[in-house]
Amino acid sequence: MISRRRVMGLLAATTLPIRASQARSTTWSMSTEYPATSMSGEGLRFFADALARESGGRIAVNVSFDAALKSADVPTAISDHRVMGADAFAGGLGQFDPLFLLSSLPFLAATQADARRLYAAARVAYAERLAQEGQVLLFATPWPPSGLWAKKPIIAPADLAGLAIRTYDATSAQVLAASGAHPANLSFTDTMPKLVDGSIAAVLSSGDGGAGRRLWEHLRHFTEINYAVPLSLAIVNAGYFKALPDDLHTAVDRAAEATEARQWQLLETRLAANYARMAENGVTITKADALTPELRALFARSARDAIDAWKKQVGPERARLLATVEK
Repeated sequence: MISRRRVMGLLAATTLPIRASQARSTTWSMSTEYPATSMSGEGLRFFADALARESGGRIAVNVSFDAALKSADVPTAISDHRVMGADAFAGGLGQFDPLFLLSSLPFLAATQADARRLYAAARVAYAERLAQEGQVLLFATPWPPSGLWAKKPIIAPADLAGLAIRTYDATSAQVLAASGAHPANLSFTDTMPKLVDGSIAAVLSSGDGGAGRRLWEHLRHFTEINYAVPLSLAIVNAGYFKALPDDLHTAVDRAAEATEARQWQLLETRLAANYARMAENGVTITKADALTPELRALFARSARDAIDAWKKQVGPERARLLATVEK
């Protein structure tokens, strides 16, 4: 991959040596906190199969789904060799570095085309930042646009006022707080018990994430707000990557490239498939054009403030990444 070649110098400076027994290993273990049927889960499974083919069976990937390891903890866990690799939600990685909040900035890149342009502009920056921690970015998985799961449609400011809602990163918590809700930034693992006990009454998520967790058992309405098309990033400890011979570097790159292409292609049909599954399970889907002008204006103000705050946080060089999608 282009970005991998650009960061190899950083990897050489930051990667701890792998023991000889590890260097000879042809089995990688990777995990995701999401179900096997989610975009993240399907991406890891496809990568495992593709890598087995590309390496002629010399590298196997054991994949764990619904893992206890949360996305926010992935970089540290990989650096500490507690895991070899994982697929992590980029919003969770924002706790590690705010750069990774980029893909989930609000109402900025809500279409697939915008999201893909933004990722193309930022991929090298992601890879270089991870390389500083001795980690290799393998591929990205886009999620369908985020909406609001709730017990009723959310179409006006009054519907949002005081609503206890799960958000998925610091920015979405800021936006929804400024819009009148009571947000809690939670992983899905921590969200489900709170839905059961009633302390959370709504969830910001795609139809994909919600379907994977069967949110319809608690929340029967989904409002399409097209908040963002966020990413998950598949990462592996660079020591395990560097221990491979050159031909297997190529196999990993080819498998990762094929996986990323497949994930973006899958996104084209995923939204319709999710909506069909949701409807089959009794979910009422409210389209974005039903939102009142007042709620649209409220979201726009809250989003503008959050994006401005992110720009100040990351600095002018990183903020220029937005040029590909800002109107």
